[in-house]
Amino acid sequence: MILRRWTGRIRTADREAYVRYIEGTGGSDYRNTHGNLGFQMLMRDLGDETSEVTTLSWWISLDAIKGFAGEDITLARYYPEDDRFLLDRPEHVEHHEVMVGRMILGGSAAD
Repeated sequence: MILRRWTGRIRTADREAYVRYIEGTGGSDYRNTHGNLGFQMLMRDLGDETSEVTTLSWWISLDAIKGFAGEDITLARYYPEDDRFLLDRPEHVEHHEVMVGRMILGGSAAD
């Protein structure tokens, strides 16, 4: 399993609107891409009226990520309205091979 991680910043006042926006853009695309095992969005208030946003998505393989990200999977994928929310646009994402872990899916443990 591969974890894809992206981190950026938004204005804290835009948190709720940004979550709704991502659910309809990146979240929808994650759900509709073959090989995606799920995703999460994390928020952390930085105390300066900005919040750090991290998206984590899980994939069956690096090849599966190409269906979402394109041929160069190291590049972050952005949408037309992102400039409305994002204070920075990191060019790259991280990929990590999941070596050990346990997830609870539907009330039962999956290794």
